[in-house]
Amino acid sequence: MITQHKIIFKDSRKMKQLTNGSIDLIVTSPPYPMIEMWDEIFIKQNSKIGDALYNRNGPLAFELMHQELDKVWGEAYRVLKDGGIACINIGDATRTIDGRFALYTNHSRTLAYMQKLGFSALPAILWRKQTNAPNKFMGSGMMPPGAYVTLEHEYVLILRKGNKKEFKTEKEKKLRRESSFFWEERNIWFSDIWTDLKGTSQNLFENKTRDRSAAFPFELPYRLITMFSIKNDTVLDPFLGIGTTMYAAMAAARNSIGYEISSDLREQMIARSSGIVNFSNRRIEERLEKHLVFVGDRYKKMGRFKHLNNHYQFPVMTKQETDLIINEMLSVEQINQSSFEATYSDKPQKEYAGDWDEYVLSNNGRKNMEKHFIPKKRKKDHEQKQLF
Repeated sequence: MITQHKIIFKDSRKMKQLTNGSIDLIVTSPPYPMIEMWDEIFIKQNSKIGDALYNRNGPLAFELMHQELDKVWGEAYRVLKDGGIACINIGDATRTIDGRFALYTNHSRTLAYMQKLGFSALPAILWRKQTNAPNKFMGSGMMPPGAYVTLEHEYVLILRKGNKKEFKTEKEKKLRRESSFFWEERNIWFSDIWTDLKGTSQNLFENKTRDRSAAFPFELPYRLITMFSIKNDTVLDPFLGIGTTMYAAMAAARNSIGYEISSDLREQMIARSSGIVNFSNRRIEERLEKHLVFVGDRYKKMGRFKHLNNHYQFPVMTKQETDLIINEMLSVEQINQSSFEATYSDKPQKEYAGDWDEYVLSNNGRKNMEKHFIPKKRKKDHEQKQLF
């Protein structure tokens, strides 16, 4: 299997390079209106935004910023296939203007416009980003009503264009079966509150780079891409930033296209390509290892499983998981300054393939599975550690 990945250093308000209905999934996080770090980029797009901020008119600046994002959402609707999904990670903003503290509800303004375009809203996800700050309130002191609730979450809006996607050809149906996820992953991923996206292992880029670009952690787009697309689909990120969505698409064996208005980020994106193979395969190993731990725990409590995976031969909960295979990434080659090609194995990782069902039945579950079958974690490549 081979996937293609392209970066387009242009303004995504006009995606002329993309034809109507050519994209399967959109995963993105735009600049958040009324967050000060993004003021400059919004003002460059419309000088009236700067005038509104200078005149201390917060509501007008908020609306004008969203009108610039609206142009991107209109293009997103055009290029998305019928049945395609758009996942938009966006947070609300708080800001004091002219002495008045207020919440600016970016998620509801975005959702309203997306529905106006014709998108159907699906249940959204609250991504809870806890803070470790000792003072977790905003405002003054312990006396009412001067303190304000702290924002510790962002939204992942999930929207669909048209009706539910259909898979008509045998090739599409086969890829869909192979792109399934584990039952226990489904139970976590499809919750409407995510509290587990933390830890350095989930960050594709070093913290300083992520802070400068406000990038989301690798796990967020990787999870969404796995949830809402199948292998060989094309994923679009209209606000690519430092390339996290592109690399998540590589890890998930999907194609990708990303727009980024700032060519200054090119070197930061490309520099990480040399380590994405090891990084991706370690994430795949984590998924497989977690499943084996789940199998051991479940067998100890509930007994024999009804289904076996056809590729790995380990137990799975449902028939829909029997054709699941998570393709190991073999290589990533840079084709030119703005595109990459990734290749994958079509065979299961040999460390995880075996007669699992027979072994579990004869050796009483998790204790022996962990001792004899769950591979020891491989030592992290030093170069990869430096990159990520």
